[in-house]
Amino acid sequence: MTHETVLAAMSGGVDSSVAAALLVREGRQVIGATMKTFCYSGTTGPARMCCGLEGISDARAVASALGITHRVFDLEKEFTDDVIRDFVQEYAAGRTPIPCVRCNSFTKFRDLVRRADELGCAAVATGHYARVSRSGGVPSLRRAEDERKDQTYFLWGIPRSVLDRLILPIGDIPKREVRSIARTLGLLTADKPESFEICFVPDDDYARVLRDHLGDLHPALSPGPFVLVDGTTVGEHEGYARFTVGQRKGLPGGFDEPMFVIQIRPASRTVVIGPRESLSSVRVSAEGANWLADRPMPGEAVGVRIRHGAPIVEATVARADDGSFGLDLLTAQDAVTPGQSAVLYREQIVLGGGVITGSGRS
Repeated sequence: MTHETVLAAMSGGVDSSVAAALLVREGRQVIGATMKTFCYSGTTGPARMCCGLEGISDARAVASALGITHRVFDLEKEFTDDVIRDFVQEYAAGRTPIPCVRCNSFTKFRDLVRRADELGCAAVATGHYARVSRSGGVPSLRRAEDERKDQTYFLWGIPRSVLDRLILPIGDIPKREVRSIARTLGLLTADKPESFEICFVPDDDYARVLRDHLGDLHPALSPGPFVLVDGTTVGEHEGYARFTVGQRKGLPGGFDEPMFVIQIRPASRTVVIGPRESLSSVRVSAEGANWLADRPMPGEAVGVRIRHGAPIVEATVARADDGSFGLDLLTAQDAVTPGQSAVLYREQIVLGGGVITGSGRS
């Protein structure tokens, strides 16, 4: 192996296939790497999920077409420990986790770098829609050119040291052009549909996963009260883990206006509901912070995204340290949800992020 060798993550989807192809076209030596996780072990679901058995087969076929070596790495234990257990624990605590953030932060990128070191690869690459800039010799993670596909929301937790070795070949390319490149190269993944399910919940029944790990009698899956924001009991639910802040489905009816989940209180198994105005927050607090750039200072103006697909909104940093931060939002936002991520931006640069732990209306 030479210093030119790149270990490229290949999930079996079109994005990672084209990322690997572009590296080959640049003349780099490339090794394709597919990570075998829990998601298809003893479960059923869509046959073409990018991280399932067919994903491995598709990645291998693409690697063969590109003339590169393909490796499969077994991460089932790490994935179960880092992602699935956290998923279950977060729902049991009344929060709504994002498994993809956890997977990128604790499993995939760290293992990709470890495998790169074992194979003598100087760099690692993925098919994420994001960019790495090395202006002034200091690497930074930046939003993708195609804002609609930007995936930096899922990457805030990766180790900062990874940026020195990370290549993101499709970060400057619109999705439609990525598919066009795949068709031009004759890659079998060119028209493969995107997967939107949680990989280890392919049937979208996450309550089943919770039952499997917690048991039917766990408080998170046991009956409890629906109460209004003033404390009035208005019904009973079948388990607070079935609800998330901002949810409308499955709530008691008979009110003059639509009702939403406002808060989940695990200690009393209570799901608090109220009108939309009760969802509004102007303060956000987060823990488990990871900084990919210099930590912002109190009083600094930043952009923040509080859920995937939400717009980046303006905020002022109230506090920030190595492990947590607090923000004052310039415009109130609905459904600031514990367990989701708050990702901070300075224009195009990702400063870092954390897991939302609380919000406030004033």
